[in-house]
Amino acid sequence: MSAPWQELLNWWFGQSRTAQQIVKEKHSLWFGYKPKQDREARERFGDLCEQALAGGLQDWLRSAQSWLALILLLDQLPRMIHRGTPRAFAGDQRARDVLSEGMAQGFDRLLTPIERVFPYLVLEHAENLADQDLAVEKFTELRDLAGAGELPAFEDFLDYAHRHRDVIARFGRFPHRNAILGRTSSEAEQDYLDRPGAGF
Repeated sequence: MSAPWQELLNWWFGQSRTAQQIVKEKHSLWFGYKPKQDREARERFGDLCEQALAGGLQDWLRSAQSWLALILLLDQLPRMIHRGTPRAFAGDQRARDVLSEGMAQGFDRLLTPIERVFPYLVLEHAENLADQDLAVEKFTELRDLAGAGELPAFEDFLDYAHRHRDVIARFGRFPHRNAILGRTSSEAEQDYLDRPGAGF
């Protein structure tokens, strides 16, 4: 019998062996928007996601793989299951706490570079400049670990880390979340949002 978090990891990372193959197979799941994918996330993992958001699944903090799965339930899955609502960001603070706990135990170092992308995305999602700086540092490490065939993917991850950091350095928050969270955009933020390609 497989571990309770293994189905989620299999769905998220697939069965390919190399980082480049995994990115090619799963990029649209990770970073694209397809209602079918959101629905599948809700149907297959919605109950686990709600348990995680409610502070449950504490026993998943005992190993690197279960820690990774818990981070996915707190940081990635709510953005799919609750897309376009404040609940999309409901797991961010606990994800940050879980990230800190796992990194203190060295869990991130036990993962493959492509798996490490998702714990570090917790930092990239934070509306906090210190976390953004750390995200850039961690994605730089991953880029430096990448082999020649994997370099484009990890350079892309690093580029996005820089872009997220730049927005937080400028505004202190992500303006594209303002409408969803009921926040009023400043004139500078609205000018930014009116430009093509704004947001993430």
